[in-house]
Amino acid sequence: MKLMHKQSLIEKIIRHLQTELENAVQAAEKAHLAATDDQSVAETQYDTLAIEAAYLAEGQSRRIVEFQNALAAYQQLELTPYSEKTGIGLGHLIQLDGDMDKAHWFFLGPAAAGYRTQIEEQSITVITPHSPMGQALSGKFIDDDICVALGKGELNDFIAAVD
Repeated sequence: MKLMHKQSLIEKIIRHLQTELENAVQAAEKAHLAATDDQSVAETQYDTLAIEAAYLAEGQSRRIVEFQNALAAYQQLELTPYSEKTGIGLGHLIQLDGDMDKAHWFFLGPAAAGYRTQIEEQSITVITPHSPMGQALSGKFIDDDICVALGKGELNDFIAAVD
């Protein structure tokens, strides 16, 4: 993939994160309103509606911060070319040998793990350095073998391409 395709991928990820952020803000506002609504006032010691709504609002607020941090990380991400000296790092696209027929790539990003998209008939899955796959790929080079524990099984493959 070319740099312009990576830029397009980053833009898609940012749009996805912005949508998720907007949804989290709306959910937090609804939860906050529910926690402070007159209808939520406890009538008995067993009435926990306001407490539950407050916990939900707090959780949504944490999600907002996570999305804001993820957006900032992508907005500051510098795309550097792959180097045989430093190996795979943030901003690189990686294709395993077993995924070549499917035209599937992994993008090592700072956040948004699990996000999937397509660019020019290439399927892309975002992984982070903290994920098992990200840990297996970080610092590796083309033709290196990898072994990743996936649930009860293992993925044994080698790195076919990096961009």
